Amino acid sequence: MSPETAKSQETKTKLLEGALRTLTEHGIAKTSARTVAAAAGVNQALVFYHFGSVDELLAAACRYGAEQAVSRHRARLAAVTSLSELLALGRAIHEEERAGGHVALLGQLLAGAQTHPALGPATAGGLQLWIDEIERVLARVLAGTPFGEFTDPAGLARAVAASFVGVELYEGVDAAGAASALDALEQLGVLVSALEELGPVAQRAVRHHLRRTARR
Repeated sequence: MSPETAKSQETKTKLLEGALRTLTEHGIAKTSARTVAAAAGVNQALVFYHFGSVDELLAAACRYGAEQAVSRHRARLAAVTSLSELLALGRAIHEEERAGGHVALLGQLLAGAQTHPALGPATAGGLQLWIDEIERVLARVLAGTPFGEFTDPAGLARAVAASFVGVELYEGVDAAGAASALDALEQLGVLVSALEELGPVAQRAVRHHLRRTARR
């Protein structure tokens, strides 16, 4: 990589991180080329030179932020061996991301998507990165259980992601209610784990019941 290319990439990264920091600290309404450039420590004109518009910078920052977040937790997700572990890890990740300001960032991106057309697809793409990781975990942990035959990992991954997004937004107006919702999800995971630990005869009975129910 030439020095010019490296310098250009460094500037783009500064702008991406500056955009994420500005969204988190000041909100979508106060995010502009000027405020992002100030946060990045670069000239305002570089926003347009590298990204063309503020909206395109925000879309790129959304994708960049999601990639960084998923990469931070990929190894932990790969180590999950049960649904209860996945839900417990999801709660731990939620707490860590909230402490880092990333939950507030997601709220700003979702709000901004209503008025900034480029943010909608970018936010959906960022969430898809999470969904893909969750789907891989679900496909692995449910295989061989009574539920593996009757669940759709792709749809379930979206349901899990949507649940956590909803909790993150709900937390801003009712923290106790959000905590209760997370408790309920963990309890569901414990119930599923208990069924997974049943002996082969009981598991066959569960499968038989699920098949009979599915045919109705």
